[in-house]
Amino acid sequence: MDLAGLYRFLPAVEGRLRASYAHERRTVPASLRPFLDVNRELSLRGGKRFRAILVLGGYYLATGKDPRPALEAAAGLEHFQSWMLIHDDIIDHADERRGGPTVHRELAANHRAEALSGSSEKYGEGMAITLGDLEEPFTVEAILSSSATPAARLAALREYVGMTRRTAYGQLLDIRNGTLPPGKVTERDVLSVHRLKSAVYTVSSPLKIGALLGGAPAGRLGDLEAVAMDLGVAFQLRDDVLGAGFDSGAAGKSANDLVEGKRTLLVVRAWRTGSPIERAALTSVLGRSSATPTEVENAREAIRSTGSLAYSERTIERLTRRALGRLDRSRSIRASAKPLLVEVADRLTRRTS
Repeated sequence: MDLAGLYRFLPAVEGRLRASYAHERRTVPASLRPFLDVNRELSLRGGKRFRAILVLGGYYLATGKDPRPALEAAAGLEHFQSWMLIHDDIIDHADERRGGPTVHRELAANHRAEALSGSSEKYGEGMAITLGDLEEPFTVEAILSSSATPAARLAALREYVGMTRRTAYGQLLDIRNGTLPPGKVTERDVLSVHRLKSAVYTVSSPLKIGALLGGAPAGRLGDLEAVAMDLGVAFQLRDDVLGAGFDSGAAGKSANDLVEGKRTLLVVRAWRTGSPIERAALTSVLGRSSATPTEVENAREAIRSTGSLAYSERTIERLTRRALGRLDRSRSIRASAKPLLVEVADRLTRRTS
């Protein structure tokens, strides 16, 4: 089984997502259905579905068999992703997600259109926080509904509990880092957030949940977790590079991370090694949505000239090599499944979008 083989199950995952919302819609009062539809539209609007694919991959790694029994849980991780996105967009004051309005902005606009009393912004944020929370029961229910033994479902739920807790800890540290001057945030601080947050819920826990549902003993998943954590941190560092407007093409991306003031490794390293002029270039854009294209490009150039971009690329490469070395040496990961993880590593760390 390779990634292409796993992606053939994506329509079935989408079908499970649609079915879960349709079932819930039938059980709630009519007055609540429009709000549930907001979540449904966001979840079905798009996304890479990589977490769902990794749940299926984890099941295959454990069993060597068709991952169809893990489809419910795979869809459940997409509900979890919607929960995280809705809340992240509020924290980041984001306007757009997956080519459409963020949930809190859409609900604020509805509030204004209906001329309801009170603040449209507060209404939108309060409703979106609650709608984000509503996604968690879908995730738990999906794991409970999986075609696995009771012991396997319980083990998967334990992993899910750990995943949500560590993700929240990572988010707390991320928000805190964003309030500090760049010089007060260390490389260790940045990587701690990536390990607790992105690496866990993007890579490690989806793989482990799938493997646990496939009957793998939790005590035999140490190598898989170690490989996945390194790849997850490398994935987030790649995301930071792309989010600052750097990629393999000439145009790059939008540099949203810079104007949002995110304390990425790119920024922290550039600040640590930069000259006063280079630090000033960074200061002119960090957290400033009004920064001009010229100011943004000057900040990017500071990241390049200080060697920070090259340092992030070397860190990504080092983590990827370490993960692949652990994979190669592992005796607990089935040899026939190792090529799938090599392909996953390439997809996570060498992407350009």
